Amino acid sequence: MSSLYRASTMNALLEAGRDQAPAIGAPERQSLTHGELRALCARTVKSLNTMGIGRGDRVAMVLPNGPEMAAAFIAIACGATTAPLNPAYRTEEFEFYLSDLNAKALVILKGMQSPALAVAAARGIPVVALVAGHKAGDFTLEGATGASAASGGLAEAGDIALVLHTSGTTSRPKIVPLSHTNVTASAYHIGNTLALREEDVCLNIMPLFHIHGLIAATLSSIAAGASVVCTPGFNALKFFSWFEDAHPTWYTAVPTMHQAILTRAERNRDIITKGRLRLIRSSSASLPPQVMEALEMTFGVPVIEAYGMTEAAHQMASNPLPPQDRFTGCVGIAAGPDVAIMDEDGRLLSAGELGEVVIRGPNVTAGYESNPEANAKAFANGWFRTGDQGVLDAQGYLRLTGRLKELINRGGEKISPLEIDTILMDHPCVAQVVTFGMPHDKLGEDIAAAVVLREGAACDERELRAFVGSRVADFKVPRRIVFLEEIPKGATGKLQRIGLHEKLAQKLGIAG
Repeated sequence: MSSLYRASTMNALLEAGRDQAPAIGAPERQSLTHGELRALCARTVKSLNTMGIGRGDRVAMVLPNGPEMAAAFIAIACGATTAPLNPAYRTEEFEFYLSDLNAKALVILKGMQSPALAVAAARGIPVVALVAGHKAGDFTLEGATGASAASGGLAEAGDIALVLHTSGTTSRPKIVPLSHTNVTASAYHIGNTLALREEDVCLNIMPLFHIHGLIAATLSSIAAGASVVCTPGFNALKFFSWFEDAHPTWYTAVPTMHQAILTRAERNRDIITKGRLRLIRSSSASLPPQVMEALEMTFGVPVIEAYGMTEAAHQMASNPLPPQDRFTGCVGIAAGPDVAIMDEDGRLLSAGELGEVVIRGPNVTAGYESNPEANAKAFANGWFRTGDQGVLDAQGYLRLTGRLKELINRGGEKISPLEIDTILMDHPCVAQVVTFGMPHDKLGEDIAAAVVLREGAACDERELRAFVGSRVADFKVPRRIVFLEEIPKGATGKLQRIGLHEKLAQKLGIAG
């Protein structure tokens, strides 16, 4: 167990901030202080208890990105279990998630139109309206009161604070329960990695139904007694006005967001120069080395690439702050849990050996809910199998070669899509790329790539294939390269590698 970690609950974590210090803010709104956040949490737990909602009861949350969503996550978790859902879900998706969660109540912004309301009504799930207050993050809850909660009061360390679903790209989404111990440990790990202090301000542009925004941006800031400014969601056109307003010391995002910010950075040079940014954090997907270098050159601060996943309550490894070394194309050193490399038989491998990344520690979930088959596959000898392939060097730095299920098996040859991504990003015409597998009648799979060109740039498939061919063996050269104006992204802004051949079947000339 990390010496930097101390067992805690969400309620205990709140004690770090001074009463008058800002905790949760939003552009052009007055911030909620740490003292006011503590009072809000106490009121919220009492209010939920009078509605018959207490410890262990699951509260689905359908709220727009912003300070109220951040505050509601923290406050509701102090006395119940939070289940944030993407407000953009359609009826069928809400039917699945509300049923699968066995939600005790649905919290939704008062006046918000959402298919979740009809689904909740049909399933007899009580609806609780969240009424936003004047200050950023302040709110009250309105709903029918009932019997007292079966288990009221403040949550304990072993209680489940947060439940999220895995992405379910290739199978039914699995429920990941995260205890108070899990989420607070991760928050402290991130705060220690980034040396967060009271004066720090995080500008949050990540969605708050995702582990990255909830833990890395929000909870790590509160745990450090610092503050988070919550935007309505990522918008490259508004980023620099929010940046100017919030005066942040750091922000965290996925690579596609960083790339979009870079496209507007030069015209906002004065705002960058007048800022007080001390670091930029990147996580949830591999950051192209070219983007890391461009960010550091543009903003003049270190870019800290980290490695996270839902089952670890986000952070597993991270590049350290200067003066320690950080490397492009590397997710750094263990930053919370223990990190190792394991072979298919459950044997831990030595430095330099390629295998599956495994983790264990206080931030790691105890297991998927009601899914013994998935747990049997995911856990080995006390370690959680991440599904990522990588290698640890002699200094403990981790380099990922890709998701095991995303590796392209071309006639028995295993190709890492990340390797081809990195090469193509070196071409002066390429702004964005995602390499993926496409079906092949004899080889099983072959390599394809989707490319977005830089504005005003021109090149063709032959030129890019030749460029890759000058760097790697012939069998690693993409068979097809398709040009897109925009590559499909998931709800959290990550590029979608799995299933991309189906979406682009017509362009690739294959049967969908």
